[in-house]
Amino acid sequence: MDQSRPKLWTRDFIVVSSINFLITLIFYLLMVTIAVYAVNEFNASTSEAGLVTGIFIIGTLIGRLFIGRVIDLIGRKKTLFIGLALFTLTTSLYFVNLGLTFLLINRFLHGLTLGIASTAAGTIVAQIIPMTRKGEGIGYFSMSATLAAAIGPFIGLYMSQHTTFHLIFGFCLALGIFSLITSFFLYVPAIEKLTKTAETKGFKLSNFVETKALPIAFITLAIAFCYSSVLSFINFYAIEINLVNAASFFFIIYAMAILVSRPFTGRLMDAKGANYIMYPAFFILGTGMLLLSTASTSFTLLLAGALIGLGFGNMQSTTQAVAVKLSPPHRIGLATSTFFIFFDAGLGFGPYVLGYIIPLTGYSTLYVILGIVAIITIIPYIFLHGRKEKASLLPE
Repeated sequence: MDQSRPKLWTRDFIVVSSINFLITLIFYLLMVTIAVYAVNEFNASTSEAGLVTGIFIIGTLIGRLFIGRVIDLIGRKKTLFIGLALFTLTTSLYFVNLGLTFLLINRFLHGLTLGIASTAAGTIVAQIIPMTRKGEGIGYFSMSATLAAAIGPFIGLYMSQHTTFHLIFGFCLALGIFSLITSFFLYVPAIEKLTKTAETKGFKLSNFVETKALPIAFITLAIAFCYSSVLSFINFYAIEINLVNAASFFFIIYAMAILVSRPFTGRLMDAKGANYIMYPAFFILGTGMLLLSTASTSFTLLLAGALIGLGFGNMQSTTQAVAVKLSPPHRIGLATSTFFIFFDAGLGFGPYVLGYIIPLTGYSTLYVILGIVAIITIIPYIFLHGRKEKASLLPE
């Protein structure tokens, strides 16, 4: 039975996952260091430093929005190569010191190129994974971003304490060049070349997003919004509750929980459907957030990290797999960009919105509120996708 099972860990799958890991690592590494650089180098205010960090996400969103529409007109591998080349070029521009405005422009362009490259990588991997192993394959692929999200901030904080910003930028540039070189070894099977038809012309919603992926994308937006509070404010919260040392391991534990669970959650989705992952995950994520709100010991804080990893980490890969499975093969690029647009919007705009709420609630109460939000998101999930799950995804 195993011999007839289509192969997942091909050379191309490993190559595109490695590329995704490297560019995402650069993103997270710079996310935790660039604000400090802006303050130290250009005397940026707190709001300006925040803009330097956040404008990258805006660039990424715009990059995804437009590349999803044209990726199959350009070609998937060519789009990845162009994205990686421009991503590496804009990484090198951090060495150019022309003031805060130039830094802001470059951060925007750097985000734009990440949007292009990562959407192309996600589209390619969705194409090369066998249909019967879609959930498992996308689960492993998204784990490359999960690991980068844990390792990137860890390396960034360590380097900012022990080296110079020039060395940080040099390290990022080296990773960018390596990812560009690696793309030469990627083979992407040809698909039917798309041309501009009446269907793709004009300014229509369906030309920029995959409408079949929108329902699950809205669920992704909600859970990413909840998780953004952890990603952005865990260090401030750790200072408040005097658990700074434990907090430095939070995302490592988070990633380990996903690593341990991903091999069987992906297979479970392929065998039983997304609901078997999503329903428990809503409660696990909510419980993790509620536990985080009461953390007073290192053990409690890190246990919350493990639960949030089990919940959010597996929901992220499952919703991405759903978005791809619901879409026609020639619109996988649009489906992938649609998923990431909503995912990035939750992560990118969440901290901005929550920044207005924190002075009113404090961190602990905020995590209580978002824990409850995570759990009750199960209600719109039922209506937007859960009820249709068996009919749309399971083999007859």
